[in-house]
Amino acid sequence: MGGTIILLVIVLIIILRSIVQVNEYERGIKFNLGKFSKIMKPGWNLVLPIFQSYKKVDIRTKAVDVPEQDAITKDNVSVRINAVIYYKIFDASKAILEVENFYFAVSQLAQTTMRNAVGSVSLDELLAEREKLSDTICKIIDQATDPWGIKVENVELKDVTLPEDMKRVIAKVAEAEREKAAVITKAQGEVEASRNLAEAAKTMATTPGALHLRTLSTINDVSSDQSNTLIFCIPIEMIDSFKAGNGIINAVKNHNNNNKEQ
Repeated sequence: MGGTIILLVIVLIIILRSIVQVNEYERGIKFNLGKFSKIMKPGWNLVLPIFQSYKKVDIRTKAVDVPEQDAITKDNVSVRINAVIYYKIFDASKAILEVENFYFAVSQLAQTTMRNAVGSVSLDELLAEREKLSDTICKIIDQATDPWGIKVENVELKDVTLPEDMKRVIAKVAEAEREKAAVITKAQGEVEASRNLAEAAKTMATTPGALHLRTLSTINDVSSDQSNTLIFCIPIEMIDSFKAGNGIINAVKNHNNNNKEQ
């Protein structure tokens, strides 16, 4: 009787130890005598001790920080660059059977791919088209990890660090570009102003009395100043009009004098 109880206890312990729980975000790789048997789904699964073994694989999306790498661009500029890679396992059996340590393998592949990708572009392309370069790295890594049952979802370049002398050169280039834009804008403004002045001069030359009105307006503007001295030029047209007026007055006086003598 006692032996039976002991045997039942041993069987119960074996059964309890044979039950393996696989969580919803995991998959279990089951082996029979060292050979791949099947992928265990979430829930309770039976794994017989000694004869069978298993290994759990997390199939959630993983974010791996790629360490900062030294790279040389296509135009021979040394930079330091790091990134983040997002991937998930779509085939747990391949991730265990096809590669020894997929965590380490993906990280190393990302580092080498990132250095090669940076070496294929110039510094300007690296700074201006970072998203495009990220997509290129993502496609290369995804294609290489597909036999491992891994899907690379995204690669993001976090930071690009330049040497101090290169930062100064870029700052000088940016300053020169701003000065160039300012000079061009100023020149365009002067051209536009000269066109307006030419149009105004043409209008005043062809419109009778326009120059007189402009002169009076200028005098009015200047007179509002607190200055005690006012200097202005009288247009020749006004002097001619004064001469014409004096001539008429003298003619009238002569006519009157002649009438009196008679």
